[in-house]
Amino acid sequence: MKGVVPFAHFFSLLLPSIVNFALPAAIMHFWVPKEYPQSAGKLRPLRHGAKGIILHFLLTTVTAACFENFLRLPPAAGMMAGLTYLSFSSYLYKVRVERGHSKAAAKGVLTEEKLEMPYDLAETKQPFDVFHNVSRLEWDTLLFFYGVMVGVGGLSFMGYLTLASNFLYTDFDPTIANVLAGIVSAFIDNGTFMYAVLTMAPKISEGQWLLVTLTAGVGGSLLAIGSAASVGLLGQTKGVYSFVSHLKWVPVILLGYFGSIGMHSLINGRYFWPQSLSALAIPLVGMLPGGVGSAARISTASAQCFSWNARL
Repeated sequence: MKGVVPFAHFFSLLLPSIVNFALPAAIMHFWVPKEYPQSAGKLRPLRHGAKGIILHFLLTTVTAACFENFLRLPPAAGMMAGLTYLSFSSYLYKVRVERGHSKAAAKGVLTEEKLEMPYDLAETKQPFDVFHNVSRLEWDTLLFFYGVMVGVGGLSFMGYLTLASNFLYTDFDPTIANVLAGIVSAFIDNGTFMYAVLTMAPKISEGQWLLVTLTAGVGGSLLAIGSAASVGLLGQTKGVYSFVSHLKWVPVILLGYFGSIGMHSLINGRYFWPQSLSALAIPLVGMLPGGVGSAARISTASAQCFSWNARL
């Protein structure tokens, strides 16, 4: 959304997102069994470098945001910088382990068997290798999303997304179109659908862009195939969490979906309501005697009001 919505304005979606979580959670907790998972034994301390990995995650997120806002670089550059941070840390950790084992071997602490595994420490059973961990990713899921992105690009090249944009945002009110877009994203994938909307590039206000960001983001949770997180969970928890088991909670999730839209309209209405109200008022006034001039004045006034509200 570069050049469409400023980065700081996305924080206005925080409260609607909390409502989207809190409403279903408040209802679902009555049916969640009051049980605790069995303990795996004694508590295990964090492995060496665990806090550093958490710090790298936060630093990568900040780097990606700063790259886009201050250096005008794509967020992917910030994510690759985070992989660079991790690679440097992996190298330093490797050097530290080798030195530790060298000192222990010099003192005769390590046996001949342990010397064959120079990275074998008490808290880990294998060396920390960035590329080894990357190779364990769910490549099936990644290739699925890659294929969908290529498909969206092909539809855009052939002009179908332009037709879809004209149908949604010309024949329908943008608010209704964005609400429907969130529901449709549950059947495709919210990230993919949002990419398609960005490719369409409809001429809508900033408030409508925030609305479609919210609806596509939270609407993907309506079905188990609507978000990357749920698709990943389906692959990891075979037989425990399924598409059918998710369906029974759809009405509750739908309540949170519309609750978040209502909260967004309530607290962020200054971004788009003047434009929506003028869209309803202009045709009504135009049908009155001498209403054409009045409709034009309403259109001009609403545009000025919208511009003033957008600067707030």
